[in-house]
Amino acid sequence: MSRIVTFGEIMGRLAPPGFKRFQQTMPGTLGITFAGAEASIASSIAYLGGDAAFVTALPDHAIADACVANLRSLGVSTQHILRTPKGRLGLYFLETGANQRPGNVIYDREGSSIAITPATAYDWNAIFDGAEWFVVSGITPAISRNAADVTIAALREASQRGVKVAIDMNYRSKLWRWEPSLQPRELATRTMRELLPFADLFVGGREDAEAMLGLTNSGSLEELARQISQQFPRIAYVAMTIREGISATHNNFGGLLFDKVANQVCYAPEKGRLYPITNIVDRVGAGDAFTAGLIYAMTNTEFASPQRTIAFATAAGCLAHSIEGDFNFSSREEIEALVEGNSAGRVNR
Repeated sequence: MSRIVTFGEIMGRLAPPGFKRFQQTMPGTLGITFAGAEASIASSIAYLGGDAAFVTALPDHAIADACVANLRSLGVSTQHILRTPKGRLGLYFLETGANQRPGNVIYDREGSSIAITPATAYDWNAIFDGAEWFVVSGITPAISRNAADVTIAALREASQRGVKVAIDMNYRSKLWRWEPSLQPRELATRTMRELLPFADLFVGGREDAEAMLGLTNSGSLEELARQISQQFPRIAYVAMTIREGISATHNNFGGLLFDKVANQVCYAPEKGRLYPITNIVDRVGAGDAFTAGLIYAMTNTEFASPQRTIAFATAAGCLAHSIEGDFNFSSREEIEALVEGNSAGRVNR
């Protein structure tokens, strides 16, 4: 079984129940779960039966203990999580949108343990021992200058050991603030162009690619995928989500995978068709579920073709919209059933 390592921040996610707004529920009770792109990818891979390890830095206190225990309960290896005397647990607050009202995220991540812990604190030899893939996102380097430096150092360490690298773009304009002389998009573009030369797999959507790479007039999604692979020669695969936003609770969702070596482009569910998601429960983490499904399939010999791989990844991302919280609790059987066309949602009896 291929070992997959992800690196990034895990946080507390605080949200009002249902579709309530902050002012409707505070003062009062907010629900708390654990969240974060790379942790979400690791947990989804482990839930599918893959071998996933998550690397981060967390403060040494009881809430972080609960965070680590939550990951372990999902089958994620946590042995390389650093516990630090300085720093804090990052937080984000989520107000879920509905119909024409968009969702809203408030970040509280400054000074978190991963934002201030240097690259030298991590044992990269142990972390990458036996690893086939290393996964990072464009969120962690957005947190702080130090987090960006650590991400670049980690990519170098992975590349030196022959570990394949996947980078999930995930542009977050509210986070790219650590270089005051640059606008968020400029800072993101400069930083991601330092990271992408290490990538074997690019994951993102059109907006992510255009925002963080400064690509304009990119044409079709297929043309954009080819343009990305040309700009960064090491990239062998480009995977992209396709999302049509009708409202906050109604999206149409699909995926594309470009295999540069085979010069093959595959779509899911199929070219010109998307999954209609008319009653979104929670869209946060759906892209992470897509990435997790993609890498799980790419490291599993049962998914021999690019078409089967992108079909599985897209179905995983689709089902994640039906699950509250960042982590995707969809089984392999459920995902494969959707790939086979079982989309009616009938009760299993």
